[in-house]
Amino acid sequence: MDPLVIPILVAALVVIFLVAATVRIVPQARRYNIERFGRYRRTLQPGLNFVLPVADRINTKLDVREQVYSSDPKPVITEDNLVVNIDTVLYYQITDPRAAAYEVADYLQAIDQLTVTTLRNVIGSMDLEETLTSREEINTRLRTVLDDATGKWGIRVNRVEIKAIDPPHTIKEAMEKQMRAERDKRAAILHAEGERQAKILTAEGTKQKDILEAQGTQQAMILRADGEAKAVERVFQAVHRNNADAKVLAYKYLETLPHLARSDNNTFWVIPGELTEAIRTVTSAFGDQKDAAPASPTTEAPSPDPELEPGSTLALGAAAAADEVARQAAAVVDDAKAEAEAARTGQLPERAGQLPERAADE
Repeated sequence: MDPLVIPILVAALVVIFLVAATVRIVPQARRYNIERFGRYRRTLQPGLNFVLPVADRINTKLDVREQVYSSDPKPVITEDNLVVNIDTVLYYQITDPRAAAYEVADYLQAIDQLTVTTLRNVIGSMDLEETLTSREEINTRLRTVLDDATGKWGIRVNRVEIKAIDPPHTIKEAMEKQMRAERDKRAAILHAEGERQAKILTAEGTKQKDILEAQGTQQAMILRADGEAKAVERVFQAVHRNNADAKVLAYKYLETLPHLARSDNNTFWVIPGELTEAIRTVTSAFGDQKDAAPASPTTEAPSPDPELEPGSTLALGAAAAADEVARQAAAVVDDAKAEAEAARTGQLPERAGQLPERAADE
């Protein structure tokens, strides 16, 4: 074996070792703190770096990306002397690798203890209900305190979130009962509001229905009255157009008398003062037949009406007709009085409705 091979191999190994000790490759988002003879020298950036072999060494390797740290639940006493367990989540990032390595021994433990003490100070000034409803305020106060304290450590606290607040078991049961009572109360209120709204809508519908029915009845009565008025007007015009004499009008007047007391709402009935005049007119109509004579079929002047003897058949018929008309008028008056009395006492007489039939038969 050649004696020069061994020194050459040793020299090659030494060169390889020196090169390996001189070159340092730092990954992205990493920082290496370099010490030379035990003293901080510099921080290596990502990429290819050269150091002095044996003299320089890497003290700490730090990750400068945003980190998440979840602490264990810590017991905290509220203002109303209730112990609650609060679990927090911390988002932080190393901004100064040198300060993070040399200003604090263990920055994670330091941040954890600072979070606990700050939580106890903040929660100690709040009661349980305020603690449960003021998470945003607690997070803001925690972040402010931690950011001020960790700034000199080369760490920036981006967010602090309360992950869970666990009150005692008895408090949870009481809160569940309270929540259930509140929900039952809201349900009862909503049910009552629904019934109230339903009743209001029903009343509004009934009111609108009554109004529409009243308006319909009013329109019907108006139309009926207009129709009756037009009918009366036509009858009046027909009577005057045909020049009806007082005899016909008096007889129609007597026919109308039975209808005056037919309504159930009548409590009394007034006999018109024209009744005697109408009876007298009808009587005279039958009595004046003795003066009437048939018209002559010829063109000659009519002869004088023959006079009736007192004992003749025509005179007796006129007198009987007058007596019958007077009797019918008296019967009409008696029936009208009976119907008025029956309407006042609430009983319908047996003879109601017979007057028009009697008049029709006569």
